[in-house]
Amino acid sequence: MEKLIENIKEYVRNKSNEYKNNSDDHYDFWEEHIKYVYQEAIKLAEKYGADSSIVQLGALLHDIALVEKVGDRKEHHINGKIWSDKILEEYHCPADIKKKVLGCVYHHRSSKNATNIEELCVCDADILAHFDNIPMLFYSAFSRNNISLNDVRQWRLECFEKDYSDLSDKTQEYFREKYEMIKAIIINDEASRDRI
Repeated sequence: MEKLIENIKEYVRNKSNEYKNNSDDHYDFWEEHIKYVYQEAIKLAEKYGADSSIVQLGALLHDIALVEKVGDRKEHHINGKIWSDKILEEYHCPADIKKKVLGCVYHHRSSKNATNIEELCVCDADILAHFDNIPMLFYSAFSRNNISLNDVRQWRLECFEKDYSDLSDKTQEYFREKYEMIKAIIINDEASRDRI
């Protein structure tokens, strides 16, 4: 299984580099997002007793439709499942593993959609990655969403609150202290400062 994970990691990194070199925005999916999801997913799999191999593969492939420019952003979980199926087939992934990984990709947009602990780990890791790379979120505010500097604090607060509410109850509890610190420092949220 380690060889499969390493092959998929290399595939995703290569595709991320292709995207960065050939797209208008030159966004680096690996460096700015996927590596953080991957790292958080491994931690959560260990913490929650999930199958780490499935979680790692799901984390690596969760945004593959965006990296490969397949379909639109709103349906990247659907297109990602289809694309991941082809990739995993190409790398001779066992059918039982592939089915679980595809579930992780398909359900990664909210922990509320997770049907098992592996899916929950990938969902929550995707959200935690937003907090691990805060500069990327400001980049998104300015470049993708055209939000003015004056409005970015409120937008960020709303995004942080939505992300936090999308976490599973278990991960909210695990992450609560860090979440309050991030809000207090990054957004200068007075209520969060009072809680830490």
